[in-house]
Amino acid sequence: MMNLIRKLRFVYLVYIKWRRFSFGKNPYIGRSVYMWAKHSIIIGDNFYIGKFSQIECNAEIGDDVIFANRVALIGRYDHNYTQIGVPIRLASRIRDSDYNWKGLNEKVIIECDVWIGYGSIILSGVKICKGSIIAAGSVVTRDVEPYSIYAGVPAKKLKDRFNSEAEKEEHIRLYSHNSHLK
Repeated sequence: MMNLIRKLRFVYLVYIKWRRFSFGKNPYIGRSVYMWAKHSIIIGDNFYIGKFSQIECNAEIGDDVIFANRVALIGRYDHNYTQIGVPIRLASRIRDSDYNWKGLNEKVIIECDVWIGYGSIILSGVKICKGSIIAAGSVVTRDVEPYSIYAGVPAKKLKDRFNSEAEKEEHIRLYSHNSHLK
């Protein structure tokens, strides 16, 4: 019975509530997830998004990506804070139909095989390359190298994901081979 309820919930979210966004096969969506984008959200296969997470900007997310709980993708320029004589709270914002300031075409790009840790924040305009890990609580303000681990505020590279180039190459070989079996 619970499995049926879960399936009905996913059908409602993917095909009704968020029908203007694109989802690949086999999404998992935790409770109280919020999604909004000015233009588009495109999500690949086998995407897992933990509870209380948010996507509030344009985004392209690859296959086999994991978001822990409370992860947020947010716009870097959601309010025109440079409007003279206008309090930020009342300034034009990206949700307005006539918004013409920065950020309109920015998006977050997250490639395949990425894990975003609990409570991390990713700003629009950032690309997280394949195979990377973002540690819990990080704020990502710049692009992330492939197969690397980043942490901190702002996030900085800690180390490579694999101990050697040979391990990384073997992972890539096996991942590519297994992706054809999905």
